[in-house]
Amino acid sequence: MKTELQYKRYSEKSILIEWPPKIDENSLRKILLVKKSVEKFYGKLIVEVVSTYNSLLIYYVSTIEDFYSEVLNLKSLCNAKFGDVLVKNKLWKIPVCYASSLAMDLDVFVRDKNLSIDEVIALHTSSIYTIYFMGFLPGFLYLGGLHEKLFCDRKITPSPKIEKGAVAIGGNQTGIYPVESPGGWHVIGRCPVDFFDPNKEDCCFVNPGDRIQFISISEKKYNEISSLFFHGLYTPEFVFE
Repeated sequence: MKTELQYKRYSEKSILIEWPPKIDENSLRKILLVKKSVEKFYGKLIVEVVSTYNSLLIYYVSTIEDFYSEVLNLKSLCNAKFGDVLVKNKLWKIPVCYASSLAMDLDVFVRDKNLSIDEVIALHTSSIYTIYFMGFLPGFLYLGGLHEKLFCDRKITPSPKIEKGAVAIGGNQTGIYPVESPGGWHVIGRCPVDFFDPNKEDCCFVNPGDRIQFISISEKKYNEISSLFFHGLYTPEFVFE
């Protein structure tokens, strides 16, 4: 059955393409393939293409004079037969320390979920998470794949300060705060790796479509990796899938 897409004028210089409102990896694959096609087709005529769970937002350099003509171009790209296009994604091994001293909500979280800390660690590190898109904060990853036993409603009152690197759970998602920020997710660990560096051309080293597996480390190891990363001597491990 053919998926019906919606094409909307988002602003005088942008068009929004919407897929059906569902979250799955088949939709993600198609969205990312279309994104690459749009970038290749338009080249320097666009500023950027931003992907989410079920949409693409195309920002053009100039004002869109003929909206319907652009929609026809986009429909052609979206309807292209991608077949068995090989997409190389990376599986990243990301270290996380689950010590209570670095995780402001861990003790309350395990009590409310009626789980032990070891059980939370085992469940959180057993999943392979898919990066669907980035948003909220620069470098904040929206990950799919959290074990249902760890689902937890967001905080009624957000915390005014969540540390950079905080690994947290909100609803049916988990993520890493790339910078210090207020937030309503429950912090259960801390990652010593920076996911956003504005001083680099490629300011975030991971991409939508990549996967992440969290690796539990001790607080001593956290401090070692944090120091190595600060001095440019540590790079997270990855393999091509």
